[in-house]
Amino acid sequence: MPDDHSDSPERVGSYPHPLIDRYASPEMAAVFSPRRKAETWRDLWIALAETQRELGVEIPAGAVEALREAREEIDLERVAEIERELRHDVMAHVHHYGEVAEAAKGYIHLGATSAFVTDNADLLRHRRGLEIVRRRLLGAVSALADFAAEHRDVPALGYTHLQPAQPTTVGKRACLWIQDLLADLRDVERALDDLRLRGARGTTGTEASFLDLFEGDGEKVDRLNRRLAERLGFSGVYDVVGQTYPRTVDRRCLSALAGVGASTARFGHDIRLLQGFGEMEEPFREKQIGSSAMPYKRNPMRSERICGLSRHLCTLETDAAWTASVQWLERSLDDSSNRRISLPESYLTADAVLQIVQNVASGLVVHEPVIRGRLDRYLPFLVTEKVLIAGVRAGGDRQDLHERIRRHAMEARRRMDEGASDNDFLDRVAGDPEIPLERDRLEELVVPAELVGRAPEQVDRFLQDRVAPRLEEADDVPEEAELRV
Repeated sequence: MPDDHSDSPERVGSYPHPLIDRYASPEMAAVFSPRRKAETWRDLWIALAETQRELGVEIPAGAVEALREAREEIDLERVAEIERELRHDVMAHVHHYGEVAEAAKGYIHLGATSAFVTDNADLLRHRRGLEIVRRRLLGAVSALADFAAEHRDVPALGYTHLQPAQPTTVGKRACLWIQDLLADLRDVERALDDLRLRGARGTTGTEASFLDLFEGDGEKVDRLNRRLAERLGFSGVYDVVGQTYPRTVDRRCLSALAGVGASTARFGHDIRLLQGFGEMEEPFREKQIGSSAMPYKRNPMRSERICGLSRHLCTLETDAAWTASVQWLERSLDDSSNRRISLPESYLTADAVLQIVQNVASGLVVHEPVIRGRLDRYLPFLVTEKVLIAGVRAGGDRQDLHERIRRHAMEARRRMDEGASDNDFLDRVAGDPEIPLERDRLEELVVPAELVGRAPEQVDRFLQDRVAPRLEEADDVPEEAELRV
């Protein structure tokens, strides 16, 4: 008898998957639910029987009607009971369907192999998953576009190698994030456009069983597959298959999702850096706790979550690539256990991370005084070339000016490194009698708005030419998601 410290399932419960319980939307979770899978398999069996009957296979009308009427009579516990006996998930569903649709019992799955339902259902799930991800991408792009437009001309210190560089604007930086997501949107749409149905192709893809069913009439086999594709909303079937549809399809779909992971991680990392600088921060609720030990902290928890989930999303592409590479002629079953995990998790993770991106982007707080303070601190160093050119134009010797400016810059930097809060480079230059520039002229060289180049115009053009058309043609751009945690 177990003692009080037993870890029996009855006492401690089962593992709750974080993607389901914390992060992904109910909409995406439903795509991969056991109930939805069972319904989809039954839809495929109904479509198969209906189409076979239309093309002359002797299936009674009552059998097809029985399949339709019993479609939603699904007892997953009964299916599990049968599977424990048969050790075959598809046949467990076939037997249970026959129990609730007795008039159709002898016609369910006629001529088909397991891949008819498993693979065609997976293609339907790919399609629905990609459609949801596409909507999520549009939601994130929309939120970031609003942010970019609002801050199109706010000067900010640019960074290369995470070191101060030429100024940019807050809005221009947001356009970099948007551009990545638009590229992901194109990849997702390309994957969607390329999807086809596997169809009814038999055990090794030769269609032999269906050729027998139609008494050697290959044209009827083709018509069967064309009609199945049309019934299920696909433009056609793959030209050739083995027992399964080409697993490179999974690789391409998960590659598009991994691209989403890379782009969202880049966004999350940038927000974390900028929040560390104090320039902007993600939304922070009134009662939110940033740290259990340090009550003052406002940690970028959502952006950290973006980075963590995005990392997982990027790694799942490797599963699909390896699976595609080891199919072993017409197929190998070692893909099944892997795909049960990697396919749903890819879509659930992409769905989750894009909701967080939209949520963060919709509530980003910009601290303009901090941005200006950081810019002012380094701006004098960023105009040394302008100072040199202005000095030459005022009659100075270029080489002598270069050396003087260099020394003043190094001294100003040393002073700041020793703790000075301000940058006295311009004071040093103005006080050097050998540099023919007055303080007023130097001040004219360090106006931030005149140092950001065409950044504001680039924002306007990008939003107008690239972003607005995509949002205008979208049927449904989701509103900001309310996160559960």
